[in-house]
Amino acid sequence: MAASSHSNLVRVLILISTIASCTFLVSSSNNFNRDVDITWGDGRAKILNNGELLSLTLDTTSGSGFQSKKEYLFGKIDMQLKLVPGNSAGTVTAYYLSSLGATHDEIDFEFLGNLSGDPYTLHTNVFSQGKGGREQQFHLWFDPTADFHTYSILWNPQRIVFSVDGTPIREFKNPETVGVAYPKNQAMRIYSSLWDADEWATRGGLVKTDWSKAPFTASYRNFNDDKACVWSSASSSSSCSSITNSDGGQSWLNEELDNTSQEKLKWVKQKYMVYDYCSDSKRFPQGFPPECAFESA
Repeated sequence: MAASSHSNLVRVLILISTIASCTFLVSSSNNFNRDVDITWGDGRAKILNNGELLSLTLDTTSGSGFQSKKEYLFGKIDMQLKLVPGNSAGTVTAYYLSSLGATHDEIDFEFLGNLSGDPYTLHTNVFSQGKGGREQQFHLWFDPTADFHTYSILWNPQRIVFSVDGTPIREFKNPETVGVAYPKNQAMRIYSSLWDADEWATRGGLVKTDWSKAPFTASYRNFNDDKACVWSSASSSSSCSSITNSDGGQSWLNEELDNTSQEKLKWVKQKYMVYDYCSDSKRFPQGFPPECAFESA
């Protein structure tokens, strides 16, 4: 066997071994009472309507947060959010996947509040082996406080895709071929929190939280992890390799952006991107990080 073929086989076997510690979920309905644990906030996080709705609140004393009961290793996960209305400057609503720890992997949606009438900034980031700093930021083409909108993360061995209402806004392709680590070996939980970050969140900290507008509340519904590998630390065994979409199409484990989705992604970047670390030459005077060749492709 040629050396390159042997190397490819080893990679495949390692990936199969990693995926094999997951269980594929099929769920007819999702319920916050069953799916998440409220982790902090001293009563400021509430599960309502028999588990169909969840709210997080921030006041002068504390914010609040929750985490998923399950850990995931790859998945296509949706959540509908309605963000803090009115003057939300200084507040951050965070919704992300993370393995925690010094060498953690993480996939971030963070919604940075603003003054009434000014748009939220949707902040995205990807951490691998404890290294982040891969920020892209966007404004949205709608008011995210007026109604619920769906924020999705597709995470498979080839790419991470951030989407809003089915429209991709960012694709982070696996950069291991250029020596950059990619999140694929650490199981992650979903976390969400609403907290005060007025030292940096709005215009770099120039606009502070107006506590006369408190309490601030964000709402969640229709959590969907039906297409996800659930990590089982107890059994360390199962398989996701044969999963296909309900329409019999390509598995999400191999899903990529088709031509229509690529055009939507270009539209978002041209119209609504407000920051891209891969074009910040002041931050990277010696050259952009190697994964930027994939980010800008």
